[in-house]
Amino acid sequence: MPADCFRHEALGVVFQVRDKRLEVLLWQRAEPPFEGAWALPGGTLRAGERLGASASRHLAAKVDIPEIAHLEQLETRSDPARDPRERVLATAYLALVAPESRPRLPADTAWHPVDQLPDCAFDHASIIGSARERLRAKLSYTNIGFAIAPETFTISRLRDTYAAALGHPVSATNLQRILTRRGVIEPTADVSRPASNGGRPATVYRFAVRELVITNPFAAFRPGAVS
Repeated sequence: MPADCFRHEALGVVFQVRDKRLEVLLWQRAEPPFEGAWALPGGTLRAGERLGASASRHLAAKVDIPEIAHLEQLETRSDPARDPRERVLATAYLALVAPESRPRLPADTAWHPVDQLPDCAFDHASIIGSARERLRAKLSYTNIGFAIAPETFTISRLRDTYAAALGHPVSATNLQRILTRRGVIEPTADVSRPASNGGRPATVYRFAVRELVITNPFAAFRPGAVS
């Protein structure tokens, strides 16, 4: 390859809230460089292929995810030394998967808590960190919670989902007040089953719109704001 030509790859940062934790999908490399380390799914961009299509293609080839609830371009990394073999540009995509989805994974692929990452290859740990910050920000000013929450939920379940993604405790009362005032969530006609301790059934909610919209461009969920 000529010195002024670079390989370009598309990477997928796939997040899912599992057991009240935000987790990311990684696969373990079997060959150098970074043999035994964990990496984001992805691969080389083909000639004439769009980056988004390339990211979706590599994700489909690696794992059987029935439906990605949200996919957006995250960032491009261009550090000449990010790959010790040659110069490789990488464009990462943030992919969010609903909690009900249980994709079939090959033996070398597994979910890992974002707060307890294993040894990661290349600059992938840093890219995961950027994806976490993007998700945190968008939870503040958009309705992107629809992509990581169940289709219907109680406020306590939604609180656990937001807390996992934000990385800090969240008040169910404040979360309900903020999201209801912004028109992000709405009650359904359903109620949850009574709690085992005899508590009252809880109202079941849903997201008013299940596609990305900006709800408050100046908002931010900081520790303490909804805690």
